[in-house]
Amino acid sequence: QVQLVESGGGLVQPGGSLTLSCASSGTTFYYMNWVRQPPGKGLEWESGIGSDGSGTDYADSVKRRFTVSTGKAQNTVFLHLNSLKSAGAALCYCAAATSFRYWAQGTQVTVSS
Repeated sequence: QVQLVESGGGLVQPGGSLTLSCASSGTTFYYMNWVRQPPGKGLEWESGIGSDGSGTDYADSVKRRFTVSTGKAQNTVFLHLNSLKSAGAALCYCAAATSFRYWAQGTQVTVSS
């Protein structure tokens, strides 16, 4: 059974940092995406990475602020969020494969003072 489990969301002040993690099981994914969804809005792709750490890519909105990386275990991916803007809350998801076939449960990130 394929499963993606996220962790690391929470409340952070503007300008602060947070790290999200995504662990997969049940199969090997060669690419992992990070996607966010603000309340009442659509999905916004933020970043992606290959399972070997190559092929990193970022949306212009997060470039130079966020860093995506893989863990020592091949099935773990991280998104390091830095210089977070005061944009309220959003659900952040990791989604596996270039086709976004599998999704984690989502973790909430709230930026607020």
